[in-house]
Amino acid sequence: MNAFELSLNVPTPCQLLESESLLGMPVWVKRDDLLHPVVSGNKYRKLKYTLQAIALQSQGQPSTLITMGGIWSNHVHATAYAAAALGYRSCALIRAHPGMHSAMLDDCVDRGMQIQFVDRVGYRSLRDISGHWQTLVAPEPQQYWLPEGGSAPAALPGVAEVIAELSFIPDVMLVACGTAATLAGLLAGLKGRSHVIGIAVLTDADYLKGEVRRLLYEAGYPDYQNYQLRTDFHHGGYAKVSPELTHFCADFSDRSQIGIEPVYTGKVFFALRSLIQSGVIHTRQSVMVLHTGGLQGARGRPC
Repeated sequence: MNAFELSLNVPTPCQLLESESLLGMPVWVKRDDLLHPVVSGNKYRKLKYTLQAIALQSQGQPSTLITMGGIWSNHVHATAYAAAALGYRSCALIRAHPGMHSAMLDDCVDRGMQIQFVDRVGYRSLRDISGHWQTLVAPEPQQYWLPEGGSAPAALPGVAEVIAELSFIPDVMLVACGTAATLAGLLAGLKGRSHVIGIAVLTDADYLKGEVRRLLYEAGYPDYQNYQLRTDFHHGGYAKVSPELTHFCADFSDRSQIGIEPVYTGKVFFALRSLIQSGVIHTRQSVMVLHTGGLQGARGRPC
């Protein structure tokens, strides 16, 4: 076991928020934000088996991890840390203009990550064209591509381990949904049990249903349908924040003593309160939220 893995807090605890005044009913929180001091929550879960496969393939030879994301990407941040901890080089193709700045990018550079800026057209090509990253990065031996958000079939078994850590299966689970890999991984672990509600954090997110289906298929799992994707709680889009959401995040963090941020986790808890108030989730059901961590991003969008 390497030093990186020794820093993990596994299994992560489940915390019951008993006060009905907070969200409208008692709710369990799977505290994956406590999994690792830097690579928290679903970031480590999604990277775990990909990194293990790379270690086997590289056989100790110098290797480079290459990925993509925005200037506050939790996945890029986690990749930079993991690469440095495991002795890999790293490179990130960042959707931004040269000169754009964030504390997250500073962290990545401090850990030795090479940053290369990509315009909107080039970034869209990275998403749409398989292998396009190879046209943007100088070829070297032992390069390994990690897709946006760590959203790869190998991510699902790591996320599925969340379910194995639970002492009970709740009636309903909620999770933030950006690339759909965490949602798909929960479905893989639940094996048809429970009902998962994915809260899309970006606009026009119906396509994520196809991503769930693709990831499950490519990872060798059945096409589980025990979920729904809610696309009405994005608050204007990815990394967009409404005044109502900002107030909610600050109040929730203060009253629960659980840190959240408005890009992912804040939108999930906000949606949960609304779904309870509207009766979509019934007070007689057991409910659990997967806290996916990523609090480093709160520096860019503080609550």
